[in-house]
Amino acid sequence: MASAGPFLWGSSGTVAQHLFEQSQVSVGWLTAMRMTFTGVFLLIFAICLRKDIWSIFTDWRSVVRLLLFTVFGMTSVQLTYFMAISTGNAATATILQYLSPVMIILLLSLRNLRLPGKFDTLSVAVAVAGTALIVTQGNVNTLAVPPAAIVWGLLAAVGAAAYTLLPRGLLLRYGALPVVGWSMLFGGLITQLVYRPWTQHVPLDAIGALEVSFIVVFGTMAAFLLYLQSLKYIEATTASILGAIEPLSAAILGFLFLGTTFNWYGIIGIAMVIAVTFIQFIAYKKRPPLQRD
Repeated sequence: MASAGPFLWGSSGTVAQHLFEQSQVSVGWLTAMRMTFTGVFLLIFAICLRKDIWSIFTDWRSVVRLLLFTVFGMTSVQLTYFMAISTGNAATATILQYLSPVMIILLLSLRNLRLPGKFDTLSVAVAVAGTALIVTQGNVNTLAVPPAAIVWGLLAAVGAAAYTLLPRGLLLRYGALPVVGWSMLFGGLITQLVYRPWTQHVPLDAIGALEVSFIVVFGTMAAFLLYLQSLKYIEATTASILGAIEPLSAAILGFLFLGTTFNWYGIIGIAMVIAVTFIQFIAYKKRPPLQRD
């Protein structure tokens, strides 16, 4: 389950790239549809499991935190990720988003006003070098990826870092399903108001409709539920290691079906970015038990 969830996340990016290339679907339209339907489904699923989805609204501070998480975490990472795909490709977008551990290191260092430790410093150095190899493919005089795609991919990594850091207290207090369900729904409503998808004429053929359905049902709902369910059986740190399947699946599926290619420099760069998760895992295991979170 911990492997299947990230695989579906990565494959949904590949499907989204094909959808952007072959249809008139916009980033705003797809984001609004994805978040709205996923939010409704997750809340219904939580009710079926007899979860209390309403208690979060009894504390105004929790509501404020939920809205901050929705805007700067959930909605931000969804929009920037799809923008990175539409301006570049799914493989590069997913790999750049996978820089989120580095963004977390930098954000926590700024918040605590202290330099990163040796493992964190190594993580940043490896990630920067790997990213440079990916975007240049070994030729420092040119970019192998459009600058806009690089910017959106890095913003997606920042959004993913915020997605990880902002809801921690809410998740401990109210549980993952209610928090993520409401955040998805509110994010969907926000994007609906901003992009007004009901005013957009989006002609979809049968393949396009299937791709949208796949992104919503399998690439979002099923992926999240599988990953969440896996945490009942394995540690979150182990699940995060298995999350490396996400950028790998996006790269492999992009190569097989969309013609996305990387030379050996790019492949080494992908390996370096993924290696950051393993470096952080080693650092986590070396901490005393009371310092782990």
